[in-house]
Amino acid sequence: MGMYSLISIIGGLAFFLFGMNIMSSGLKKVAGDRLESVLQKMTDSPLKGLLFGAVITIAMQSSSALTVMLVGLVNSGIMSLLQTVGIIMGSNVGTTLTAWLLSLSGLKTDNPLLLLMKPEYFSPVIALIGVLLIMGAKQQKRKDLGFVLVGFAVLIHGMEWMSDALSPLAEMPEFTSILTAFKNPFLGVIIGTVFTGIIQSSAASVGVLQALSLTGHITYGVAIPIIMGQNIGTCVTALISSLGVSKNAKRVSVIHISFNLIGTAIGLIVYLFCEWVLQLQIFDAVITPFAIACFHSIFNVLTTIILLPFSKALVALAEHLIREDAKEEVFLDSRLLLSPAIAASECRKKTVLIMQKSSEGVHKAMGLLNAYDKMEKDNIHELEDEVDQMVEGCNQFLIQLSSVQSSGKESVMIADMLHVLGDMERISDYSLNLSSTVKKITQESADEITELSAYFAPINLELGEILDATVNAYERRDLTASRQIIEKTENLVKQIKKLKKSNLKSLRNGKVSAEASVYITDYLSVCRRIAEHSQNIAESLQ
Repeated sequence: MGMYSLISIIGGLAFFLFGMNIMSSGLKKVAGDRLESVLQKMTDSPLKGLLFGAVITIAMQSSSALTVMLVGLVNSGIMSLLQTVGIIMGSNVGTTLTAWLLSLSGLKTDNPLLLLMKPEYFSPVIALIGVLLIMGAKQQKRKDLGFVLVGFAVLIHGMEWMSDALSPLAEMPEFTSILTAFKNPFLGVIIGTVFTGIIQSSAASVGVLQALSLTGHITYGVAIPIIMGQNIGTCVTALISSLGVSKNAKRVSVIHISFNLIGTAIGLIVYLFCEWVLQLQIFDAVITPFAIACFHSIFNVLTTIILLPFSKALVALAEHLIREDAKEEVFLDSRLLLSPAIAASECRKKTVLIMQKSSEGVHKAMGLLNAYDKMEKDNIHELEDEVDQMVEGCNQFLIQLSSVQSSGKESVMIADMLHVLGDMERISDYSLNLSSTVKKITQESADEITELSAYFAPINLELGEILDATVNAYERRDLTASRQIIEKTENLVKQIKKLKKSNLKSLRNGKVSAEASVYITDYLSVCRRIAEHSQNIAESLQ
């Protein structure tokens, strides 16, 4: 093999991996909303998780990326450990799709219609359609679909390039001698594991094996152990990703590795029995790209069927192996950025939690008028600190998310959340202002506290209802409720203005003390600001 052939192989592999990356990124954007809805349907049923895991992996075209994302979801406390088991198993099944597409390269026929199924014939047309969509489409979804098509065409071109560069190997006796060494099944598993671990994609690794099989010198005995090893190698990314995370998040990668190790061990036992005891002749036969895709799917499906009933046992094994204390759950894990749609969705769920805590702080502050309690005031302060930390975490996460390629819809969602988080933080800040005002009233106008409590009761009731409605409307994205909130807020602001004027008139007429008048003004001003920030949040839903 000359230097040019070696460069061609490396270039073909680069095109192959680059095309897969483009296709994967495009698929994630096209299927972004679907990925979110799939995750929302997750239950403790491993069977449902398996189906969803297969769907998500087909959409992302990367079982490694999915497992890394699961580490992030568990580390953020969004998913339980048991939910991930079925998804991991499903991801092994979903990742076999690429091999089936690439297997068409080995199709041999004289039928013109069947020849059109070969990627080398239809990929240029797909590339043209993709480029036209990228350049001419106005909708972002269609542009993303264009990137998927172009990525697939680049991937196919890379595989053809590798196949052409590898074809001279068929005439080299040195190549045959190397393959003879690979007939050792344990060495084959190691080779498959190492190579897949380096390029961090089992689908890409299988694709390279399919390209190599087109030389006509790869036998079943060589290919099968390598395929089994590729399943182990795909765990490397998740293993690296699990460093420095919570116990449960570490266990996700342990489950992934355990599943593939056990599956490979079972597969090796069956393989050795068939080769050494039954001495099947098929192991010496030349394997085709189609047969590689077929065995890849059968192996992953059978492994899943065998181990699915032992989902809880895999969790127990992971819990037994990972016992040491690790970092606590993080607020939002950066691994979620692998899928911008899911990252944006999970961040929005955190903003709902922030809004709930901000509203809780205001309710507690208003309740101090009825029975002032220093411990309750301290709780309000702790809530406000917690909200500040959560807002800061969301802001940093959204800034990271904005730098990741995302669809126009997600970009709008990011911008809206950044503005809404500011309103939520201000509402929380004002809960401290309210509690401080109530503290002054109880300390300096204790004899008027009952009267002032009754005076503020209608405002507190209306403001409390607005806050609760805002939380519910924001969580459900309820447009009708948001319009009602805007209307109620405007009425409350008008009511507060009237009370302020009435308070000023009472002060002039000597019906209220100067101290009480100041407290009334301060209290009403804070309530108005809280209402206006609630209105801003409601308007963000329009």
